[in-house]
Amino acid sequence: MYREDQFQQNLPPGESIVGKNVVRKEGQAKIMGQAQYVDDLTYPGMLYGKTIRSTIARGTITAIHFDPQFDWSAVVVADYRDIPGRNVVALIEADQPLLVEREVQHHDEPVLLLACGDRELLEEAARHIQISYQEKPAVLHMQQAIAAGESGDAGMIIRPPDNTIKKYCIERGDLEAGFRQAEVIVAGTYRTGLQEHVYIEPQGMIAIPGADGSLTLQGSLQCPYYVHKAIKTLFNLPDDKVIVVQTTTGGAFGGKEEYPNMIAGHAALLAWKSGKPVKLVYDRREDIAATTKRHAALVHHKTGVTRDGRLVAADIEVIMDGGAYATLSAVVLSRGAIHALGPYRCPNVRIRARVMATNTPPAGAFRGFGAPQTCFAYEMQMNRIAQTLGLSPLELRRKNLVRTGDITATGQKLTLSVSAEQVLEAAVQRAHYEAERAAAAKSSGSHKRLGAGLSLFYHGAGFTGSGEARLPTRAGVELLPEGKVRILTSSIEMGQGTETVFCQLAAEALGISYDDVVFAQPNTAYVPDSGPTVASRTCMIVGKALQDAAREMKNRLERFAAEKWEAPDARLHNGELWIDHRSAISFAHLARQYFEAEGELRVLHGYSLPPDIKWDDDTYRGDAYPVFGWGAEVAKVEVDLDTFEVKVLECVSAIDCGKALHPLLLAGQIEGGTLQAVGHATIEEVIMENGRVLNDRMTTCLIPTALDAPEMQVVLIENPYPFGPHGAKGIGELPMDGGAAAVAAAVWHATGVLPEEVPMTPEKLQAALARAQSATGEMPPSIAGA
Repeated sequence: MYREDQFQQNLPPGESIVGKNVVRKEGQAKIMGQAQYVDDLTYPGMLYGKTIRSTIARGTITAIHFDPQFDWSAVVVADYRDIPGRNVVALIEADQPLLVEREVQHHDEPVLLLACGDRELLEEAARHIQISYQEKPAVLHMQQAIAAGESGDAGMIIRPPDNTIKKYCIERGDLEAGFRQAEVIVAGTYRTGLQEHVYIEPQGMIAIPGADGSLTLQGSLQCPYYVHKAIKTLFNLPDDKVIVVQTTTGGAFGGKEEYPNMIAGHAALLAWKSGKPVKLVYDRREDIAATTKRHAALVHHKTGVTRDGRLVAADIEVIMDGGAYATLSAVVLSRGAIHALGPYRCPNVRIRARVMATNTPPAGAFRGFGAPQTCFAYEMQMNRIAQTLGLSPLELRRKNLVRTGDITATGQKLTLSVSAEQVLEAAVQRAHYEAERAAAAKSSGSHKRLGAGLSLFYHGAGFTGSGEARLPTRAGVELLPEGKVRILTSSIEMGQGTETVFCQLAAEALGISYDDVVFAQPNTAYVPDSGPTVASRTCMIVGKALQDAAREMKNRLERFAAEKWEAPDARLHNGELWIDHRSAISFAHLARQYFEAEGELRVLHGYSLPPDIKWDDDTYRGDAYPVFGWGAEVAKVEVDLDTFEVKVLECVSAIDCGKALHPLLLAGQIEGGTLQAVGHATIEEVIMENGRVLNDRMTTCLIPTALDAPEMQVVLIENPYPFGPHGAKGIGELPMDGGAAAVAAAVWHATGVLPEEVPMTPEKLQAALARAQSATGEMPPSIAGA
């Protein structure tokens, strides 16, 4: 729990702002109820929107019947024929329509849009529409998609030629030679399920038509310029006729990366047709049923090792379920594949990865972006290898973890901020890992068994490969007449602390106080394109561009002061202008002087990857990321052998962040990500039936509450990255990667059964223990001491 005295209101003169727990910039407005979320906003004449969705997984629309007994005069109806531009949700591929024209590809796919000023009448209108279909056999899971592609069953091909959305192959060394060198070969198959984001605030957007043919979109989103691009495509509008403004956003976790393109398009189409502002906000049922989820995954490992535990060959196959449309599946799969070996040395590697199309709602971005799925698989495989060789999980990891100078599966030589060993040892020591495992052995005969497990993981910070070059970043600062500096960026605050940390970076670089920096609301008409707020890139990539812009502004102001007051040593420091080592005037006074003499001052800066970063998109070889964040997790669990419930008692996370810009916010990020991973491991399950989400309520789509949260300890390690602001690396996704694997390892320790699938619901754990008992005739003992 955080205490008031952990925050710092005022800093002693000259003390650095970076690294301090300053008060959150946007925090007071949120706790006082003053922050305006999208559903708090209204406009004169505003209509409410509603989406009419398909009720089958696959088929053809044969008729749409509007009840003639219903008075439709007060209801605006829009379909695909009303779209003035292309009927496509612009993203990586142009395969997903904004509205179905004829062919339905998944349950809850948008078909029609309605708008009305009366919400009750809107719901009544929806009940007077009947859509008729000719159903077709649906492809409902990834194995079915693969089988159809391999058999050439044309009736089950939903994405030519073989239902594959994207595939990659990463190779290093000589795989066959590696397996010949191996003394033991270990194989395993691991599965991870769908996961729902469950952000606090559901998806929502307001569209406002302008008299000049423009469209303004306001909403809960992560990537303003993604929405900007999508609306331009749908309406054939130039850049300046589309304005996208982020409203206060109640959480996202990747769920508001690409999906806002869809809901913005729907709200905009209704506004375009009606000529009035239209608000479209999902209720929780619609949000769970229709929006993107974490990709389900199936991962096969075959590993060759020596008897003393060294990895010599690894053959890994990753399969993900992408759902009906491509969305961001190609890049999710890419990150999952690149991380599939884990932070371990192995000279001979082959990683084959593919994402399959199915007739289910499209999967998409989610914190970790493919890495949590493959992390669970590689960590379970390491545990299986340890069990096979009679080594402890800790000993096996110590033998194989990467160190400075080692080379990854893509051929990247690790040279900067490599901390696998540091985080592992820090987590083990803080958690008293080996003592806890020994103590857990005493519970072996009890119906409530204890276990302790660990995981070791890493996460590439920033876009994969050449992504930062393809999506250039711009961020900057502008001087305000009243003597403050405003930050200009399209990176958004969604609860993670961007607004606060960016103000710290700018204040430090400018030599002014934290209170003298404000954050401009992300608005595409006003702020530059900083790239999307994703990929653990905000602090490290956009923060560096912002830091450089602020330093340039400081130089310009100091040059102005030196010329005006004929003082070559004029310096901005601690919110004042210092001349001849004495405080001369305040920063506010200097700002006013500058405006009077020079006018506006606005400085934007880009970001460039370090010059030695090399990546080949065709061969998928090279430096996949400029640097990695590193993490190790120790989880302690209690498993009830009567109810088969898993209770996570404690999680200890050791994280290398490069530099903790705001330690308290950083610890909060780590604790939040860890709890999401605990949920992914234990109770979070999206259940599908015939392509439809069955548990589309908060009462059935479970997530951990405060009562389920374990005790948490966070160990921060600062191994600086020279090209990040003050050495900082991105870690937003990292805590999500290894938590499920650590919990699963603890369950293995407690029960003697190695989990091959998450979530480990009581039903699945009961079945796994029953299989083990059936094989041996008795309940398996715990493996305490292994």
